[in-house]
Amino acid sequence: MADLFNDAPPASAPADPVATAAAPLADRLRPATLADVIGQDHLTGPDGPIGRMVAAGKLSSMILWGPPGTGKTSIARLLAAAVGLRFVALSAVFSGVADLKKVFAEAKTAVRAGQRTLLFVDEIHRFNRSQQDGFLPFVEDGTVVLVGATTENPSFELNAALLSRCQVLVLHRLDAVALDDLLTRAETEVGRPLPLTSEAREALVATADGDGRFLLNQAELLFDIGPQEALDPASLRDLLQRRLPVYDKDREGHYGLISALHKSIRGSDPNAALYYLARMLTAGEEPLYLLRRLTRAAVEDIGLADPQALVQCMAAKDTYDFLGSPEGELAIVQACLYLATAPKSNAVYKAQKAAWKSAKEHGSLSPPKHILGAPTRLMRDLGYGEGYAYDHDAPDGFSGQAYWPEEMTAETFYEPTDRGFERKLAERLAWWAQRRADRTD
Repeated sequence: MADLFNDAPPASAPADPVATAAAPLADRLRPATLADVIGQDHLTGPDGPIGRMVAAGKLSSMILWGPPGTGKTSIARLLAAAVGLRFVALSAVFSGVADLKKVFAEAKTAVRAGQRTLLFVDEIHRFNRSQQDGFLPFVEDGTVVLVGATTENPSFELNAALLSRCQVLVLHRLDAVALDDLLTRAETEVGRPLPLTSEAREALVATADGDGRFLLNQAELLFDIGPQEALDPASLRDLLQRRLPVYDKDREGHYGLISALHKSIRGSDPNAALYYLARMLTAGEEPLYLLRRLTRAAVEDIGLADPQALVQCMAAKDTYDFLGSPEGELAIVQACLYLATAPKSNAVYKAQKAAWKSAKEHGSLSPPKHILGAPTRLMRDLGYGEGYAYDHDAPDGFSGQAYWPEEMTAETFYEPTDRGFERKLAERLAWWAQRRADRTD
């Protein structure tokens, strides 16, 4: 990397006019001070943690966690300049143990000369666990102030020991106001407005999905092409094509969206559930994975309040298997909406938990002999099956016999709610309980 062992903050170096003119628009618009950083006032403002650290002139090690294009690299560079630290940048993608050793050795030399080092590590989650452990002594003794940048959830990707020594600061995806401000700065830098109608400008902002760098790259393309007439949204879409949603099927965003889908179903919000389902399907999620999760929601959050919920999910799976994409995705949508609009109950889920707990606590108790099978003479001689009442021969088709182990008191695991079909089940159970009580008196 060009700035792998750069000994001075970039802000202190004189700009090369030729290089600046040839640089990408996103690079030319990098903020010159922390006050110029867009969309992260909760961190860089006077009352934010970064603002307070800069005001005090003392930085602690930190992890900057946020989506792409939200200013993580710019903030790290500006922090070094703001408090007079030597700036060194590494990328975990291109660096290894030898690079880290060299950085730490040079940082120790700098400390002896009275200068501390801010070590910026981009994509820090790419370092493995042992490499992350290598930072610990140098962070602890103050050889470096570590500023790591990551798009992934630090609690999943970084060592607990490293996290305990760093403050995790969350950067927000840039909202529409911040992105429009970026476009205004781009127009000022280039010296002319973007060739877009107001509606197309809004559409351009929407395609960025909170990523400032992506937005500026798209804007630069528009400036370079320079159409004679202002583009409307349809013309803009044809020119730039569409941006695929930011989504990684084995990362934190994946689990966040599936959690949002499940909770929207549980909360009976069909529109929110359909939105998150659409987010995942349009981003390339495996439909069968979503069908498995919908089926789980059917048995966990609806259960016997609407037994058809499970049937809908299995039918959706069969339909998708038969039709494939995209036609079969409509069946997934139907199942999702059915679940979100069905009456809710977790009584089956709670019953399972309670029954499993009881089974583990009571061990291998034998059922009462009268309900044991007696296929052999020896078993019949031992009393197996003796006294069993065949329920279909009893009044109302209900004998009221006891079925629990004799060493155990009968327990209640399943307690239906008064919602949906479970209301009828509750009435039925109450009727049986009364008949059982009458016939045991």
